[in-house]
Amino acid sequence: MKHEQAERHRTHGERGFTLLELLVVLAILGMLAAIAAPRVLGYLGTARSDSAKIQINNIATALDLYRLETGRYPSQADGLTALVENVSGSGAWNGPYLKRKDAVVDPWGRPYQYRLPGQHGEYDLFSLGADGAQGGEGEDHDVTSW
Repeated sequence: MKHEQAERHRTHGERGFTLLELLVVLAILGMLAAIAAPRVLGYLGTARSDSAKIQINNIATALDLYRLETGRYPSQADGLTALVENVSGSGAWNGPYLKRKDAVVDPWGRPYQYRLPGQHGEYDLFSLGADGAQGGEGEDHDVTSW
């Protein structure tokens, strides 16, 4: 019986957190979020640029395979769509050379730029980065195949 009274007294005596304790915890969480958020966003930006570089290398490999099978790179008019579907009706086309149609879209949602003949090689393949304009620094820099 004494044990039951002690149990009842202990649970009755517990009250929870005070408003001041909750405000202190919220302030600490807010400071942690303010410190961590810029770093996380920086990693996200770097990840998109790194992903674009990898995708450009994959598209370049598909372009080289296309050339081996058809004897030429896709025309400027056919563009990178020629890696996914036979747009020119070529009998030598043995694709698709890329599995998905969205493989020719950069991480910022815009199609990769393809130029034939290229100014830096046989062809130029690039993304204009986050800002969609030539040049830029950081996340806005161009990602290129050259």
